[in-house]
Amino acid sequence: MNRTIEYKIGPGSEGLRIEQFLKRKGYSSQNLSEIKRMPKSVLVNGRHCYMRDILRSGVQLTVHIQETKYSKHIPPVKLPLSILYEDEDILILNKPAGMPTHPSMNNYTNTLANSLAWYYQQQNKPFIFRCSNRLDRDTSGVTVIAKHLVSGNILSRQTFRREIHREYLAIVRGKVTPSSGTICAPLARKPGTIIERTVDFEKGETAITHYQLVKETNGHSLVSLRLETGRTHQIRIHMKYAGFPLIGDYLYNPDMKWISRQALHSHKISFSHPITGEHMEFTAPLPEDMKAVLI
Repeated sequence: MNRTIEYKIGPGSEGLRIEQFLKRKGYSSQNLSEIKRMPKSVLVNGRHCYMRDILRSGVQLTVHIQETKYSKHIPPVKLPLSILYEDEDILILNKPAGMPTHPSMNNYTNTLANSLAWYYQQQNKPFIFRCSNRLDRDTSGVTVIAKHLVSGNILSRQTFRREIHREYLAIVRGKVTPSSGTICAPLARKPGTIIERTVDFEKGETAITHYQLVKETNGHSLVSLRLETGRTHQIRIHMKYAGFPLIGDYLYNPDMKWISRQALHSHKISFSHPITGEHMEFTAPLPEDMKAVLI
């Protein structure tokens, strides 16, 4: 993946070394180390420079990212790919339910990563899979992909700092009362299994979910949820803990009468663009199988 990023140096950055300036822009030490090994990767007013060189106000700094490595163990496969937005730094997708995010032992050629590998292959671009919010196989909705090492690092840091805001929609059994609130219940791996998690106030990690009832119909509630933390299966376990399990959840509430997968959808995500800093917000409409439950 080739990406050229331009910076006009202002008075506030006068006297900084190039590496100092780039770190302030969110580049990690690992990013800088990799970029230094790329040919003619750092230019000032079109002339090759070194990371230790001093910047002057008014100059044009150019960073040329040239990635040639690719994810060797992700075979390209032509699969449906719903693109909500794309630029040179990020790719926003609407992942369908039933599609794993990345390959595993039993899902080697049917994943989101496989479809992206094919998408990149058609453009003759090397593909490295960098997913910022990996959804469960049966969870649908907005997924953020970083297209190069710098945007990947910055999005990862935003996730760690809880600067990426996510809203999910879920359908649960019963009428949710109270209609809004916060669930604070630590989560840990359930003994005897490598997949399931459980509420554990002694050994669990902090997990916080904010919820709001959207509407109730047919004995079910559509609930909007915001994650303050991002633990494995957090929404599924928290809503069950509150007494309102997600329908169709084969692990925690195998009630398949209304839907054949957990009724959970990544509806909205907002964050600062990793390169421009612009506020970005994306939504994916409620999928048809969840709509059908609410008719």
